[in-house]
Amino acid sequence: MLEQFEQIGSEALETLKKITDPKGLEEFRIKYLGRKGQVIQMLSRIGSFPKEQKPAAGQLANKIKKQVTEAFEQLKASLAESKQSETKNFIDVTLPGIKPDIGKTHVITQTINELLEIFGRMGFAVAYGPEVEDEWHNFIALNIGPEHPARDPLDNFYIEDSTLLRTQTSTIQIRIMEHNEPPIRVVAPGRVYRPDTVDATHMFMFHQLEALVVDAGVSMVDMKTTIDQFIHTFLGRDAKWRFRPSFFPFTEPSAEIDLLLTDKNGNENWVEMGGCGMVDPNVFDAVGIDSEKYTGWAFGFGVERLAMRKYGITDIRLLFENDLRFLQQF
Repeated sequence: MLEQFEQIGSEALETLKKITDPKGLEEFRIKYLGRKGQVIQMLSRIGSFPKEQKPAAGQLANKIKKQVTEAFEQLKASLAESKQSETKNFIDVTLPGIKPDIGKTHVITQTINELLEIFGRMGFAVAYGPEVEDEWHNFIALNIGPEHPARDPLDNFYIEDSTLLRTQTSTIQIRIMEHNEPPIRVVAPGRVYRPDTVDATHMFMFHQLEALVVDAGVSMVDMKTTIDQFIHTFLGRDAKWRFRPSFFPFTEPSAEIDLLLTDKNGNENWVEMGGCGMVDPNVFDAVGIDSEKYTGWAFGFGVERLAMRKYGITDIRLLFENDLRFLQQF
């Protein structure tokens, strides 16, 4: 009788080794571990053993039941894990596709591209220059003398005694005039650096776009017409702007360009957008252009300010924080 118990246990364990699917596992459970299964029936047959054999029969039956049950549970867990892995890697081709996350151009780059496209239609070429400059291009050639407060080391990012991060894209205008004869008609976009305190309207790094025209007979009328066309193209026909007299070392006469803005309460305010003016003869002399024969004008705008005015952005820091909730609006 004990040999029959051992035979049932061996048969059950061998059968388990051949099972590869949940259906076969369930059939095994019913045959061996169900209420009428062969392993469970062994326990009920212990009572028919002679009294002196009952302890040995009980121990053997419980041992076989434990072995078969543990092997059954291990196989059950293995099959469940395998099924889960298959389900995880399964792709239902009938379901709608997952839309990929596609990047987009940053709002500052969008603005620069739009500005270049507008000026391109107006006949301007595009020029670029280095962001690390020497004092000649950043100050001296632009008629900014040693005594000028803009030369203060505290107001610039100096790398060495005469090398600094450029404070304006006017340096590109100098480089263009140094190596090109008039007529000149270019725009120069780029990053500039000034150690300003960061707040809602100031950053220590920002972008400018400057325009330069040099030719015989160029006047303030030409400059005003160009600015008017640019502002109305970029900000709309209803945009209102004005010249306000100002001073820059590299232009004479000089003016500030103001835009009329209306806040959420309906109040109108003039806001500075950039500077402009006729190129100072001293600048022409520095780059070797005949100031008696040629005249020129230049103006520059802050790209961030233009973007903020166009899209109603109230804090310049939003443009540099890379918050997707903000950037996805543009």
